[in-house]
Amino acid sequence: MALNDRPIMIKKVKKVIAGGHHGGAWKVAYADFVTAMMAFFLLMWLINTTDPEQKRGIAEYFAPASVSQTTSGSGGILGGTALGDDGAKSSGSNSVITELAPEAPDNAPQDAGQSSNLAAASEEALREEIARREAAQFASAAESLRQAMQSMPELAELSKQLIIDQTPEGLRIQLVDQEGRSMFDNNSARPNARAQLLLRAVSRVINQLPNRISVTGHTSAQAGSSRASAPGDWSLSSERANASRLVLQSAGVDSDRVYQVSGKAGSDPLYPDDPSLAGNRRIAIVLLREAPVLPSDTSL
Repeated sequence: MALNDRPIMIKKVKKVIAGGHHGGAWKVAYADFVTAMMAFFLLMWLINTTDPEQKRGIAEYFAPASVSQTTSGSGGILGGTALGDDGAKSSGSNSVITELAPEAPDNAPQDAGQSSNLAAASEEALREEIARREAAQFASAAESLRQAMQSMPELAELSKQLIIDQTPEGLRIQLVDQEGRSMFDNNSARPNARAQLLLRAVSRVINQLPNRISVTGHTSAQAGSSRASAPGDWSLSSERANASRLVLQSAGVDSDRVYQVSGKAGSDPLYPDDPSLAGNRRIAIVLLREAPVLPSDTSL
């Protein structure tokens, strides 16, 4: 065969350059980045879900505050001493003992006066704290009653017959008569519809607090009479107070919370300058202040 008739063979050689397309190093860098981001978000989640007490515990765990510095021995963390203090060679350095308070000697005199002063101060602080909390609760209860009176149309017109104030005895709620708008019929101990509506509204406030209550009835003096109370006013005021108690109990007030039911007739007028005014006829309901329960003195 002639040379010109031989087939021409073309050989293509593919040269592979190391690190083409950056090789596989980018995958390692990306994996490190994803791992770091996952650790970051995990840290943020832990910070968000732990409370301050847990965070403080974690910080104390990683803080090297419990490692004592020493220059004895090798100068390291243990300083040439053993972990235990009862081993054969555990006394490489003396133990450091933190004494919180020295013990008093047996013959030291007892300061009884200072102890009694501290006890009295503690009792006084307890009483003041209880009084402050009761005053805040009474103010909140009075405000809720006023809001209820304004929000209910059937009670809004009766708001003028309700007097709320705080006394040394406690929160006092008085249901007073007005000219032409009495709560009881003449010489009757049965509360009318107006009085029953007010008493039910008051019972809602009473049920919000655990305090005991006292219910007192008052009458007014007869016009032109020189005496503040007629002979029958004592029994009438007591019967009206007891009838008011029954209405409160029917509205949900527990009978065990009733401390006292009494009648004062006209002996304690709301308007002393004119004992015959209709406003002196009233029912006074007092949420009594509770005395703090103090520990008994065991030394007596």
